[in-house]
Amino acid sequence: MTINIGDTIPNIEFQFREGDTRPEQGTCPMGGKFVTKSSNDIFANKRVIIFSLPGAFTPTCSTHQLPGFDQNFETFKKEGIDEIFVVSVNDAFVMNAWSIDCAIKNIKTIPDGNGEFTSAMGMSVAKSNLGFGQRSWRYAAIINNCKIEKIFEEPGKSDNYEEDPYGETSPENVLSYLQK
Repeated sequence: MTINIGDTIPNIEFQFREGDTRPEQGTCPMGGKFVTKSSNDIFANKRVIIFSLPGAFTPTCSTHQLPGFDQNFETFKKEGIDEIFVVSVNDAFVMNAWSIDCAIKNIKTIPDGNGEFTSAMGMSVAKSNLGFGQRSWRYAAIINNCKIEKIFEEPGKSDNYEEDPYGETSPENVLSYLQK
């Protein structure tokens, strides 16, 4: 079941990774710790955008969607958005590395490594045809104090869908809705 406008988002616990630094030699960040935050910790008493995508370091996500939301952050704030989050069925290490690699300054990552939030949102799909396993369908939502105000979903949602549609969840489309 897909979550609908007016529904309360599922209260899931996420495992974030904070305080890691990259050693001079080697690529694995270390020295930090896992920090648990719930959906309520992240979304309560705020009006936010969350967008989800099939995976970090994938072409459409890294080239268009993530940078587009990041570059338009101030415009979104003028339209009443407090924060913008990207969630993906990836672990905290991957999400942190992706954010650094893409030089993201304004978007906060949410690691949904177990896919629990994605599943509870009704957005879990098989991407086995691409070797991804269970992932998220591409969607975006405006969440106001833990309730869905508006949801944007790409067409064709199904397991092992051959295409990767992108348009409904673009930052431009979400911004257009907010500016109406």
